Amino acid sequence: MGCGDVANFGHAPAINAIAETELVSVYDPDAKRAEDFARRHAIPGWFSDVDAFLSSGLEAVSICSSAGAHLGNVRACAEKRLPILCEKPIATTVEDAESIVRIAGEAEIPFMVGFVYRYSPVATTIREWVRSGLIGNVKSIRLVYIWHLHGRYGPGEDGVWRESPVWIGRMREGGPMIDCGVHLIDLARWWTGSDVSQVCGHGAWLADYRAPDHVYAHLDHENGCHTMVETSFSYGHTAHDPAPQFTYELIGDGGFIRYDRGNWRLEAHDGRTVHTGPSASEKGFWEMYAAWAHAVRTGDTTSLPSGPDALGVSKIAVTATEQAISRRITPPDTRTAPN
Repeated sequence: MGCGDVANFGHAPAINAIAETELVSVYDPDAKRAEDFARRHAIPGWFSDVDAFLSSGLEAVSICSSAGAHLGNVRACAEKRLPILCEKPIATTVEDAESIVRIAGEAEIPFMVGFVYRYSPVATTIREWVRSGLIGNVKSIRLVYIWHLHGRYGPGEDGVWRESPVWIGRMREGGPMIDCGVHLIDLARWWTGSDVSQVCGHGAWLADYRAPDHVYAHLDHENGCHTMVETSFSYGHTAHDPAPQFTYELIGDGGFIRYDRGNWRLEAHDGRTVHTGPSASEKGFWEMYAAWAHAVRTGDTTSLPSGPDALGVSKIAVTATEQAISRRITPPDTRTAPN
């Protein structure tokens, strides 16, 4: 459901690529968009009517629409008792996230959240290293995802430069911590096996939206670990060479782990040597769909990120963003008044 960017580059290719799944139908309220998407990915069925789509012989549904549409999408799937894989964030407000989790729970259907970063060989290797005690007890985590969101401005067909609809939409949905930061918050909880007990959010405004476009979240875990998440849509957004940064750093009392996406390099440094992990992207769409197919076949979803997981992450991301907004300092207007 939803034929946007993430469905195009991530979900559809993964579903078509692995033997366990078959992509049989797509839905988008824009009929032309649904048809174009279906033809691009060789999908036999396309629909702009929800009921017709949900009656097209499906065994499970991937919700890839914008976050504001998720509640309605989930409700429609739950009425048909169809298992759901829902893109993150599951909602832009805590109230909608709570409603989504409740609806899926009452329907007693498998409900998985597309925290696709968990499935990358990078993330799974880090989890194995942490659980084995390779770097001792993890005390501090620094997770950085700062980029330009494909550019804030671009030329239209008339040659006039305007603000990107993608940029506008993501900022109106809550900004980078709610959109991208949820992946990193989920990883921190998953790697440490410890929930977050305290949240502190700060932000910077390069653009004048309600939400900050560069956000810092400081998270205290119940086990004593501290995580810092930094995420941005403004890093280099007006630069000729944006040069985004994406890094994981986990600091333990017996060493450290570092992943740098720019070099696709994963290393763990302990007291004896340097361990090298797999060179891979931070995303794992194929691995996620293999796990999802297994869960739908067997009914065992215990190893997958659940609705309550996503609700907890959303609460943290929203709290950090709202705290940043409440702390915003508006500088005095220093412009000279006209005579």
